[in-house]
Formats: sequence, structure tokens, C-alpha cells
Amino acid sequence: MATGSSFHSGGSGSRNGPSFASPSSSSSGVPGQAQPMAVVWEWQDDQGFWRPYTGQVSSYIEQCLQQQRGAGPSSSICLAQVDPSLSAYIIDIPNLKQFRQDTGKVRAVRRSLFPQSSALGSGVLWEWANDEGGWTAYEIRTSIMLEHSYQAGQATADLSPHGYNYIVDLTALQQVNKATSFRRHVRRQGSVPYPLASGSVIHSGPACSCHQCLSNSSAAGPMLSRSRHSFTAGQANRPSLQTQQGRLPGTSSSSAYSPYPRRPLSMGSLLWNGPWSTPTSVAHTSGPPQAFGHHANGLSIPTIPLHMNGSSSVNSALAAPAQKPEEVIKKYMEEVPVVPDEDCIICMERLSCPSGYEVPAECSQSLQPNTVGKLSKCGHTFHMLCMLAMYNNGTKDGSLQCPSCKTIYGEKTGIQPKGKMEIYSIPQSLPGHPDCGTIQIIYNIPPGIQGPEHPKPGQPYTCRGFPRFCFLPDNDKGRKVLELLKVAWTRRLIFTVGTSSTTGEPDTVIWNEIHHKTEMMSNVSGHGYPDPNYLDNVLSELASQGVTEDCLK
Repeated sequence: MATGSSFHSGGSGSRNGPSFASPSSSSSGVPGQAQPMAVVWEWQDDQGFWRPYTGQVSSYIEQCLQQQRGAGPSSSICLAQVDPSLSAYIIDIPNLKQFRQDTGKVRAVRRSLFPQSSALGSGVLWEWANDEGGWTAYEIRTSIMLEHSYQAGQATADLSPHGYNYIVDLTALQQVNKATSFRRHVRRQGSVPYPLASGSVIHSGPACSCHQCLSNSSAAGPMLSRSRHSFTAGQANRPSLQTQQGRLPGTSSSSAYSPYPRRPLSMGSLLWNGPWSTPTSVAHTSGPPQAFGHHANGLSIPTIPLHMNGSSSVNSALAAPAQKPEEVIKKYMEEVPVVPDEDCIICMERLSCPSGYEVPAECSQSLQPNTVGKLSKCGHTFHMLCMLAMYNNGTKDGSLQCPSCKTIYGEKTGIQPKGKMEIYSIPQSLPGHPDCGTIQIIYNIPPGIQGPEHPKPGQPYTCRGFPRFCFLPDNDKGRKVLELLKVAWTRRLIFTVGTSSTTGEPDTVIWNEIHHKTEMMSNVSGHGYPDPNYLDNVLSELASQGVTEDCLK
């Protein structure tokens, strides 16, 4: 089906959502017996149409929800664990959103219930060839109709009842525009069957998407009103998934997929407890780690302990400033007796002219508009009052950064909100690094309220697409990058609070100029592997934030 107006302008037909069987209806004709219902997870495209995930992905999401059921409201599910081609996507369950990590694109998702059919029972989806050289799935109701027509041996299927001015030739596998006779290919794709919703249909109408209803794996739809939010609904067994070769890899009759490896008991993590307290988990880990941990996929995961040597910079970053801003400027700059004949690149005035900034009320008389200073290491000169204004506009952490050459004086810290960094090792190799395994980093930052160091103190900030999954090769250089990323994390430099460059959303947690690889098995977006220059590039980016090998000594 063509993208654009030709695809969507054809019809006055209904575009209703999924239909629900009445509790008294039955496919077998037995009064009072509910018709079996299948669960289909769908995402909404740019034209407002709902496109189904495959049966395998829908089953995986359901299993994750079942696994998370006893741990409170479900959070996020990474689709990389079930389909490497979807490695950039995370499902934000509480908000029912799909988040693409590399672009920031957000789409709505939903959990729909459909009467089980031969199409859903066999995992078949019908797709049409789009203009970008890929394949787009038909809406699930259209896919069901096409499969029914195909199984009945019909030569064609008319899509007019679904509001489309097309006929599908089921023999030639082509979609024909009835107005223009334009043809495009279609195909019939098989996958894992869509999961059955256990139990009976509770009521008709749209499915409830509250946390308890989504987490309730014992019902075939919304929870009964008497059970909703009571946390008393029982858990029922789900049918195990089967492929042509048998059970799906990593599954067993008693375990479900995990969205990411569970952290073994010996695994360290860097944890922020609050915006104005020292993280209690940042500590030197003593003793050898356990050899392996295990998670639901059956992989053995060697732990990577976090060694934090010396005192942390977190105290200086989070506590009240120990030095007055004027003292910091004087610490790293010295007044020059002869003013160079050049511009101050901060205020763009000549150094021989007064600074474009006024003297703050709390500043002593030693820094005047005409005072010019030189940074002690790089030697670049500026109005000292301009450097003071730049410092007061930053995190005021006791460090300075030359605006010309980016040399850092002191220890630079950022405004990254509270959160957690977890590290795992998995045996699979990354493209371009066949001789080693993979280091997986999981960053998780919850939404919260901006502190005094943030752009809008007292206002909330959002966190889209967390947890975020990142990957490094498990070789010498990859481990060096990992150690430096730990330092950057404790200094609050990995993320910041600002405006998303991809979505335009303000007051949200965004990356802070230290690039990460968020795709494991592909490099479609440029945020994956292979990339032979990535490790050198990220080392340069870390150095520009003041995080170098000297920090590890």
C-alpha cells in the first residue's frame, strides 16, 4: 500500500480498532463460552494507522510484562533482546510509547485483543512493498481478512470494506489500485503465533491501559472493576512459544524473556540516591567477583566490578560551592600588566575596552571591567569579568574551561540527574570486533524535579527512552573507555537536562556530547557497529570533558 495521500485518501470505510467478542459468544457455538482472544502489540505510524509488531515481538512484550508483574508497575522493554533489527527501540510501558534511542522519535503503542483466527494463530502477517524499498505490515484486521481469503482459495481480496481503494491479487501477490491500476508487490510473512490471552473475555470495548491492567497476565483484557487496582488478580500460565525447530531460544516452560540481563548479586552499579546527596553505591568493591551470573535467557554473564579509586568528585558537584566564584577566577587566571591588542571572544569587545558585563554586587573591587587576565596553562587572555560571568552561568563546581581551546582547569562536573549505571558482559561479538565479547552498559534515570544546578529549578524534567542500552567491545581499548565512562558518570557528565535536538522537547534528559553506541548488531543509523573509529572518537570526547587516563591513576 503506497505511502502518502494515495494510501489514505481512498475511503470512507470504517477504521475501527480491534473488535471484542461478547462474553456470551463462542467460536465453538457453546453458549456462555468466551471466544479465544489473541494479544497483538501495535505501533502508530505518522498517518495514524496502527501497525502490528510480529507475533514473536508481541509474545516477548507479554512475557516481560508477566515477569515484571510482581515488581510494581512495568517500566521499559528493550526490543533488541527479541529482534536485533529493532535494537534502537524501547517500549515505555507506563506511557505506552515507543522510543527510538538514536533519533529520539516517539510513537504511540497499544495492546489490542482480537478474536483468534488462522492468521493470528499461525503468526502470519501480510505486508506491502513501500516506496523506500522495505515492507510495511497491513493493519491487523486487513491482514486477517487477506489470510482468510488466501486460506479459502480466493483469487483476489477487495479491501474496500476496510476503506481502501485496492484489490489484492492473491495469486500474483500484487496490490492493485482500482483507480490508477498501479501495482505493487505484497507478501505473506510467517512468524511466531500471537500469544493467547489467558482466561475469558471480561468485557467489550477498548482495553484499559493502566499499570495494573497491563501487568495483569491472568486476564484476556481489562481487569474486572472489582479487581482493578486491588492487586489480587491471580496469575495464569501462558502457552509456551513454538517455532518450526521447537521452543524459542532461551525460553523454558517456567521462565520468560528478560528485557536485559538480570544483575548478578556481585555486580556493581553506580547509583544516585538523590539530587543533593552523595551516592552510596559508589565504592571500591573488595574481593573477587563471582565467576558468573545468570539471567532468564540462560546466558552466563561474567560480572564487571566497579573500582572507584580515591575520593569522588560527587561531593563537590552536589554540595554547596566551597569557593566563591571570584576566588575560582583568581585561582586559574593572573592579571596581565600589558593588555594584548585583540578581542575578548566572550563579549567580543576589544581587550583594551571595558568588559561587556557589569560587576556583580557580591564581587569585590579587585575585578573591574578593564581587568584582563591570562589562564595559567593555555595562556589565552580574556576580561576576567567575562570569565566570571561565564562561570556563574555554569555549574559553579570550582572548575574553569577555556572558551578558546577547551583546556579544563580543576575537575569539571555536570548537572546529570540522579540515576543508575549498570555494566554487564555478554559473550556475543560486535560487528567489527570478532575476537572479543561485548560490554553492555545500561543507564537508567527516572523523571524528577530540577535542582538548583539545573536550568529551571523546581520544575519537573522528563526522561524519554530509559533505560538506555549501550555497547562496547570487550577488549583492552573498550575496557579503557568503560573505566573513563564510569568517571564521567560520577562527575555527572554523561547526560544533562536541556532541550532535545530531535523532538524539541524542553526540560528533558539528553546526551551530553559523549557519544554512545545504542545499536548492537547493525549500524543503520550511525549509532551502531561496525565503526572502526568510534573508540578513538569517544576517547577524544571524554578528554574534552576533562576525563583522561590521568583520572585512572
